[in-house]
Amino acid sequence: MDNNIQKDEQVIIAGLDTGQDDYDYSMTELAELAQANHMDVVQRVDQVIDRPNPATYFGTGKVAEIAAVAATNDATTIITNDELSPSQLRNLEEEVGCRILDRTALILEIFANRAQTKEAKLQVQIAELQYRLPRLQTSASQRLDQQTGGGSGFTNRGAGETKLEMDRRTIQHQISHLRHELADIDKSEATKRKQRAKSNIPTAALVGYTNAGKSTIMNGLVRRYGAVEDKTVFEKNMLFATLDTSVRRLTLPSKKDFLLSDTVGFVSKLPTNLVKSFRSTLAEAANADLLIQVIDYSDPHYEEMMHTTEQTLKQIGIENIPMINVFNKADKTEIEFPVLEGDDQVVISAKQPESLDLLVNVIRKHLFKDYVQVKLLLPFAEGQLVSYLNEHTNILNTEYRTDGTLLTVEMSPQEAQRFTKYEV
Repeated sequence: MDNNIQKDEQVIIAGLDTGQDDYDYSMTELAELAQANHMDVVQRVDQVIDRPNPATYFGTGKVAEIAAVAATNDATTIITNDELSPSQLRNLEEEVGCRILDRTALILEIFANRAQTKEAKLQVQIAELQYRLPRLQTSASQRLDQQTGGGSGFTNRGAGETKLEMDRRTIQHQISHLRHELADIDKSEATKRKQRAKSNIPTAALVGYTNAGKSTIMNGLVRRYGAVEDKTVFEKNMLFATLDTSVRRLTLPSKKDFLLSDTVGFVSKLPTNLVKSFRSTLAEAANADLLIQVIDYSDPHYEEMMHTTEQTLKQIGIENIPMINVFNKADKTEIEFPVLEGDDQVVISAKQPESLDLLVNVIRKHLFKDYVQVKLLLPFAEGQLVSYLNEHTNILNTEYRTDGTLLTVEMSPQEAQRFTKYEV
């Protein structure tokens, strides 16, 4: 046996059941988040209560129980299902004698470990600092040193208070600096989006709950319809496997092109600061012509996941964009697939080629619904235009006449305007 193999940190998850319908589901999700952060959940503690204790979140008796359970299981960390106030965090840590990690801090840890690009790292750093700012506290010795007398300014303040204010200013300065760095990246990304918009290529964005299969769908479509040099994106069966937005250009057999983006996944109680920080990353979704919500159909809580996705999109101002629902992972259910339900719902398995073809067909109908069929008579002297149309558009019929080449072409309205003088 290799003694150098590190064991996952042993943790206890704990939550308050105040009568919310999704409590059990959120606790199950909390355990999955802990596992995604390489933690071993050894025990779960619940308390049914009307409202949180303002001092310690849990009631006094439950705090003592948590401390005993932690000691029995050699747990080093307690993870709470809600975000705690600074005083609750401090008091609970002192009472239990373990590190206390609330749901927000846990998600921030996961994001910090997974961020790959400079943009994602900056976004997470900003959210982490905003979370830390109100939770700064002085040590016990510093608190004893604080002055309570009158006067103003630093001269009459104790070392503890002065250091606290210095720490606050340092963090505020760091946040400001990081925001400036992020703004420069945002400008560059905005320029890229403008260039893509000028090309008149329609765009679709994959959105949805984390681990619903967005990256698997993206990779499947890239392999079938992407350019040879297009890279697949990272995919793994875990929460928040990918944080970075990826954009790929896909070309259908009918020679229609569209851009597909894979965005960061959502989760219930996603920290507000984190959502705000990732607003620029989700700009691909905000500017899309079509949203593709990917849903894990095999999860019994898929309806709650859909609600969370739609609420998060609304929270960041992404509304009034056409959306199709893709019920993925049907291969893990007894449900028939691939199946089209109406115009905007498909049941598929992202790993099945027939499913991807059905999905692409639905995407095509939404993105290219304004395409028109035109008949163009091109003189033989305009052979280069015939070559262009054969390469870039969908030629439905070709007829050679004495006065030129008659083509029946399917194309965008913008493209059709360029060939108005050749229409018959």
